[in-house]
Amino acid sequence: MNDGVNGVALGVFIFFFLAVTVMGFLAARWRRADDEHSLDEWGLGGRSFGTWVTWFLLGGDLYTAYTFVAVPAAIYAAGAAGFFAVPYTILVYPLIFTFLPRLWSVSHKHGYVTTSDFVRGRFGSKGLSLAVAVTGILATMPYIALQLVGIQAVLDVMGVGGGENTNWFVKDLPLLIAFGVLAAYTYSSGLRAPALIAFVKDTLIYIVITVAIIYIPIKLGGFDEIFKAASDKYTAAGAGGLVPAEAGQWTYATLALGSALALFMYPHSITATLSSRSREVIRRNTTILPLYSLMLGLLALLGFMAIAAGVKVTNGQLAIPQLFENMFPDWFAGVAFAAIGIGALVPAAIMSIAAANLFTRNIYKDFIKPDATPQQETRVSKLVSLLVKVGALVFVLTMDKTVAINFQLLGGIWILQTFPALVGGLFTRWFHRWALLGGWAVGMLYGTLASYGVASPTQKHFGGSSKEIPGIGEIGYIGLTAFVLNAVVSVVLTFALRAFNAPDGVDETSPEDYTADAGDPGVETELPPATAGSAH
Repeated sequence: MNDGVNGVALGVFIFFFLAVTVMGFLAARWRRADDEHSLDEWGLGGRSFGTWVTWFLLGGDLYTAYTFVAVPAAIYAAGAAGFFAVPYTILVYPLIFTFLPRLWSVSHKHGYVTTSDFVRGRFGSKGLSLAVAVTGILATMPYIALQLVGIQAVLDVMGVGGGENTNWFVKDLPLLIAFGVLAAYTYSSGLRAPALIAFVKDTLIYIVITVAIIYIPIKLGGFDEIFKAASDKYTAAGAGGLVPAEAGQWTYATLALGSALALFMYPHSITATLSSRSREVIRRNTTILPLYSLMLGLLALLGFMAIAAGVKVTNGQLAIPQLFENMFPDWFAGVAFAAIGIGALVPAAIMSIAAANLFTRNIYKDFIKPDATPQQETRVSKLVSLLVKVGALVFVLTMDKTVAINFQLLGGIWILQTFPALVGGLFTRWFHRWALLGGWAVGMLYGTLASYGVASPTQKHFGGSSKEIPGIGEIGYIGLTAFVLNAVVSVVLTFALRAFNAPDGVDETSPEDYTADAGDPGVETELPPATAGSAH
């Protein structure tokens, strides 16, 4: 790591950062609507994005700075076990092909802005809707924090902010500036800002990965040398070489499957999805998004390259930025750092918007001010998006980075518990609303308590996301075990409640709503002024 500031890399980084900042503010003029004071416009970009804009937006949303840093860092630390991210992103696309078009159709028909809007409308339950909304907000907060961790890792490697003994304000000033810029253009431009910036972000990432996968192996003597160095390291560490031990295979498989089920439960994934202009756009995107999985597989190989290059870091999150610093010319290291930094700004903006929309529609409007106007909703959502980012910033500045990572893992366990209500509701009305709420509560309780009991070398509690699966005896992903308990309780309680004729909520949707497209008669393209967002 440089003792001083890498001026050339920093200059290139600042150039790209300023460029996307200008784009973020100009995005407010991009496809400007006649009425900008609605969540449809500020929070969903007017539901107007086509195939390629949606592809870049979803890619910028799902493949974050933390992905760029953490996936190869996991390979660097644990070997092939870190590749779980690749199969889970392969599994997820056939899965979402089955339900995302249905969610888009019913949301477009009824003006739903969030998944909680759909749950409330489908099951006639504000309580279940509130549970989904709170879960989404809680799961999103540490995710935003990790994007700021990604920016901070890049700044550390460039030597910005001084050493550990530097005054905290000077040390954190660059991150505070980045946060201020992010907050300002998100407030001004809404979802249009990350949609426009995503073009730059994804282009930079593809350029950096392409160059890295060709240039670095040439400098290191080829992939044979890279894999040999990695294998030697893992063998010396008692990890058994490149391939994970048999005892870790259940963990690998359950983590991949559970992560695939959870990915599109996150509010930011749904926000990007609902911003598209037609059902067909969603279907096309499920077929071309796997291109990002190809990029992710190549990205993961950087972890092996960091080992072969002799990168030594105490914090694994710095391994890849340090690899770029060591291997690339200063100017291209700046390009790589800019790709990571911008890769944090895009998802952080979408995540804060998604969390703000959940609060506004499913807490503020449902429980605080039911008669809120579209203008009031938009104003509240803008303010909450700022508060969410402030909360994430405080989290990063005041807590150990491993805590942020572990809370993000806990967030993945939590968000998976919304799957039965959301995906189940898209295909059947058989589940009882109270049963789904009971299943959610059991899954949340088990997942939280099980995670609390996991220790790591640096933490007594919340030290990981894997634990022995009850009744099986293998170590597996806590989130998937909690999800199975959630589903079982939801089914059993539904049978019981229907046997006792417990009152069911009113379903405001109809079967044809789930296959409707934008051009179909009767499909709303604007938020219904009176009924959207209110349950019957």
